[in-house]
Amino acid sequence: MSAILALAAFIAVIVIWNLAFKRNIAESMFVGFLACTAFAGLGAPALAWESLIEGMKSEVTYAALTFVFVSELLTRIGLIGRLIDILSSLLGRHRGGALYAATVGSGAFGAVAHNGAAIAATIGSIAIPWMKRSKTSGDTAALVISGNAGVGAVFPFSGAFFLLLAAPTVAPVLNADQMIVPMFVVAAWTVVMRLGIAYVIVRRRGVDRMDPSDVHPLAETLRAGWPSLLVLAAVALPILATAGAGAQWVVNRIGEDAADTIPVLFWLPIFMLVVGVIVGWRRLPRRTGEWWAMLGEISPKFAVVGLTMVSAFAASAALSTLGLGEQLAPLIQRMQGVPAPIVVVVVGLVVLLVSGPLSTTATIAAVGSVGFLALTGAGIEPHLAYAALIVWASAEGCSPPGAAPLYVAAGIAGSDPVKIFRPVIGYYLVPSFVAGIVVALSLLWIPF
Repeated sequence: MSAILALAAFIAVIVIWNLAFKRNIAESMFVGFLACTAFAGLGAPALAWESLIEGMKSEVTYAALTFVFVSELLTRIGLIGRLIDILSSLLGRHRGGALYAATVGSGAFGAVAHNGAAIAATIGSIAIPWMKRSKTSGDTAALVISGNAGVGAVFPFSGAFFLLLAAPTVAPVLNADQMIVPMFVVAAWTVVMRLGIAYVIVRRRGVDRMDPSDVHPLAETLRAGWPSLLVLAAVALPILATAGAGAQWVVNRIGEDAADTIPVLFWLPIFMLVVGVIVGWRRLPRRTGEWWAMLGEISPKFAVVGLTMVSAFAASAALSTLGLGEQLAPLIQRMQGVPAPIVVVVVGLVVLLVSGPLSTTATIAAVGSVGFLALTGAGIEPHLAYAALIVWASAEGCSPPGAAPLYVAAGIAGSDPVKIFRPVIGYYLVPSFVAGIVVALSLLWIPF
């Protein structure tokens, strides 16, 4: 039972350190890792050292750090502003166009940035003034922005995406390459769901068309912003080259062994970075001092992400060494008699309750491993269990009272955050709960 107790200690320490002591998730994960290695007794120092080495060798740690830099750079070159201009040209002349543009814009920015508060701040600063000029109240504008803020966590390469892969019950079953395409599809479904929610809000709350001064001709916005679309297209190239017919085409030309040595996680950030630099060349820093200043601003995020990933994979390695898989096997067998829908509902409720006070990554760190075990033990396919957990945990912006994006959006809109609590639960939190159930029970098409 030592490995199971170590897992419980790992989760408990993360929650207490992050919630009670108000420490960041990276520090909480590292302290949790040390707590679980303590169950090795006199062998704890050796186990901790060996596990840390394993954590630092993971390619996922490299990918997580690289995507932090890429997302920051793409944000600074004005990618999202140009995309939103194009969206406003397409949607702005329709009733509720600002809400639809904000919803799709949140998805586009979320595919790059992934951080809920950053999505709320960036999209909100542009879209909330638009919505207000469309006869939308500040409360409604903040509601839409906060409800959409969590969509970034569902897209691949978010902190939650990498962190759940490192969970001790997930790492032996799934890898990053397997989950990239399924999570892109799930993320697309969540954006479609939010567009449906926006439609309901438009009809119920009397939202009008965008102000004509905010809508520019499509030819004009495409002429100015079409290069920004190339950055998103760059994501597709490594995926197509490593999946389906594209993968077979690559294998036929360079050989299976060569293809296997080029992981998609290595090429994705490189493709995005190269295209982003070409597209945003004029907006890049010109002097060495400017580059150092930018890296100085980004470096705290590197530290948090790096320590989080290393700690997660190190804990996974330590728990595996302690025999977690063997000790959990009898528990999994006992859960097989419980109907899968009941297990899915219970796990979903637990994740949503935890996501109230915690961020998406902290929620996954706290209950992702146990939730995955419960779902797969009930017969849910591993990739669907993985996707459902992230969908539930991504309710970061619509889980009051601890939803940071909600307060960001309310601040921009000049609204009282408390007035948004109730509608954000009804419009976004409950649908997110249902969406996770739908994903887990395979009621939507999700490739694997």
